[in-house]
Amino acid sequence: MSQKHDDGDVSRDLLSVIRKLINLMVLLIVIIVALPLGYYLVNLPKRPKVKLEDTQAVIAEVKSVVQDFWIAPEVSTITNAEQKSEVEYGKELIAHTAKYLGPNGSVRQISNGMNCQNCHLKAGTAVFGNNYGSVASLYPKFRARSGTEEGIEKRVNDCFERSLNGSALETNSKEMKAIVAYINFLGTNVKKGEKAAGSGFGELAYLDRAADPGKGKAVYTSKCQSCHQPDGSGLLNQDKTEYMFPPLWGKNSYNDGAGLYRISNFAKYVRDNMPQGATYENPILSDEEAWDVAAYINSQTRPHINVPKDWPDKSKKPIDHPFGPYSDKFSEEQHKFGPFKPIAEEQKKSADSSKKNTAVKI
Repeated sequence: MSQKHDDGDVSRDLLSVIRKLINLMVLLIVIIVALPLGYYLVNLPKRPKVKLEDTQAVIAEVKSVVQDFWIAPEVSTITNAEQKSEVEYGKELIAHTAKYLGPNGSVRQISNGMNCQNCHLKAGTAVFGNNYGSVASLYPKFRARSGTEEGIEKRVNDCFERSLNGSALETNSKEMKAIVAYINFLGTNVKKGEKAAGSGFGELAYLDRAADPGKGKAVYTSKCQSCHQPDGSGLLNQDKTEYMFPPLWGKNSYNDGAGLYRISNFAKYVRDNMPQGATYENPILSDEEAWDVAAYINSQTRPHINVPKDWPDKSKKPIDHPFGPYSDKFSEEQHKFGPFKPIAEEQKKSADSSKKNTAVKI
């Protein structure tokens, strides 16, 4: 009897010890978890106090970080059958210009075989792909290049005569009316007088040096010639009706009066869109590579256009306009390849001086 009693006491004592050990282990676990958690909570950054009157400033700051870009309206949403047919034809002419108006065009033979969308990507709808988002909202407008107010028809014909190195379309032709109808439709979601976000070209900082055609050749060889060919002549499709990849120089490319012959325009264009797969959000070329390859491509032989009436006010010429005369002291070479910062600084000084003189007269 005594032996059984002793065994019971031992068992109870053993259970008591086990319970105490378990409680001790639980306590240790709680302490281990609580210490770093407590340290984290104590050291959390203080929540900023935003006054009610500061909310507009906060919203503006958020908007500056998150940019909404223009999105082209869908042609399929047009309910008027006649309008839809005309707009669809206009889009087709932009996307496949050569098929209708190229060297072997089914309508007329007035251009070099390139398509409008070779320069205005995705039929003029790509963000920072030289799109048409702001054309309807900003035209007619005064353009310093011609020194006159221009309508959309004049702007379209500039492209035919320069980028497509061809002849102008009659303003009352079916094709011109269709192209203008398409461009106007694309601008239906942009308020008159406003510029659509993401239209034209993206921003690109000037280099501290001149753009280098020699370095650009290396970029072209490694990242461009597989599509546009070593001689820059581009690649036609199987039936030879239009280019899969357009010519970047030579007799079938844009002439030296085209917008892309300005090195800054070409550099911005390729940085945000080329080679294939690049976007403005995820460029493949560095800024320097974009400037250098633009210098190389625009150094190659291409058609010339005689436009003596361009830039009647020489002071309005863009910094990188490649042909003189200029209203400043910088050479044609520097205006073509840079460095552009000294020219920009000189232009700013001249503009500031002109404002002061105007203010004094008033």
